[in-house]
Amino acid sequence: MNIRDTFTLWGPTSLAVLLAASLASPAFAQSAAEQADSQPQELAQEQEQEQNQEQQQEISIDAVDSAAQVADQDELPRGHFRLPESGDIIGESYTVVVEDPKQTLIDIARRHNIGYEEIRMANPDVSLWVPGVGTEVVIPAQYILPPAPREGVVVNLSELRLYYYPADKPGIVETYPVSVGREEFATPVGITRTTVKVKDPAWAPPSSMRREAAERGEPAPSVVPPGPDNPLGEHAILLAMPSYLIHGTNRPDGVGMRVSRGCIRMYPEDIKSLYERLPSGTQVNLMDAPFKAGWASDGTLFVQSFPQLEENVEGFEPLLNAVERVTELTDNDIEIDAEQIQRAVEAPDGRFIALHGPQAPAPEPEPEPVELINEVELSATTSGEEET
Repeated sequence: MNIRDTFTLWGPTSLAVLLAASLASPAFAQSAAEQADSQPQELAQEQEQEQNQEQQQEISIDAVDSAAQVADQDELPRGHFRLPESGDIIGESYTVVVEDPKQTLIDIARRHNIGYEEIRMANPDVSLWVPGVGTEVVIPAQYILPPAPREGVVVNLSELRLYYYPADKPGIVETYPVSVGREEFATPVGITRTTVKVKDPAWAPPSSMRREAAERGEPAPSVVPPGPDNPLGEHAILLAMPSYLIHGTNRPDGVGMRVSRGCIRMYPEDIKSLYERLPSGTQVNLMDAPFKAGWASDGTLFVQSFPQLEENVEGFEPLLNAVERVTELTDNDIEIDAEQIQRAVEAPDGRFIALHGPQAPAPEPEPEPVELINEVELSATTSGEEET
């Protein structure tokens, strides 16, 4: 996989967001070196903010797991996992039973820190909008850590998932579902870093979007102030890569899909948590690994595969890449069924497949060879007896 050079320039969208935020909204920006002074907030804006917050709090409380309410010392906040002492796998899959007839599969996904495509692929036979009371829903909350250095933020684009290795908690990894750029606005691959954080950002639609809106007879404003109509949500983390951000959204149902114009979108509760703890200057690795392999603590080798991004298909051999990845993790004396690797690549649904170890299926016994000569002799003997 080609890694583009590290980006260090400011893009026009990033600058427009900061400028609009500083002029049109009660925002603050934090960088690695300094923190800008907050502007005074007018009474009318304060009332509008309170109304917006009340509207967002109308989401069912079941849809949000609070990271602050930890019932037990051994229980971790939403999205947090302990790094394994050995191996590459965190979490575990489980099932839940639908109890509310109004609950959708998307509601369940958000409550359990799962994205749209993840919940859909794990439950192909369950209705997305009306799963129905009593239906069992699989929560695919088991993850193979991506093949990248375990530092800073790692976003695996094909997987539609972000991983964060906090420097101040070396034994912890956090992971959250994200949205990335759709094909015509693909999120680029590269290594960058976080720069400035903005609370209640204003949004400046790019000129291309304004032109498209004008062609539809729907002129877009030059600046969208903070509020329920702002697609950036309440928190934005700017990247040194020009024009790209990690931010919230006013349409959380789309988290876990390819729907953005290149930015990384997160659930509002997830970006809020990350915003408060992610230091400016943190490395961000935007990578594309549609096939992952890793060892479980019990010595089982698992693989999983995700739909490959169309823009990264050229020059990429999925099966060859998968075999190379498995070869990197195994010794010469370990036998791997190549057909299972091929099946994973050809059916990229994110499911875990055990290739080797205690949880791998036992190999099918080879059929015993048939002694054709004895059968022929027996047949001839039987035939002769019938003639007499």
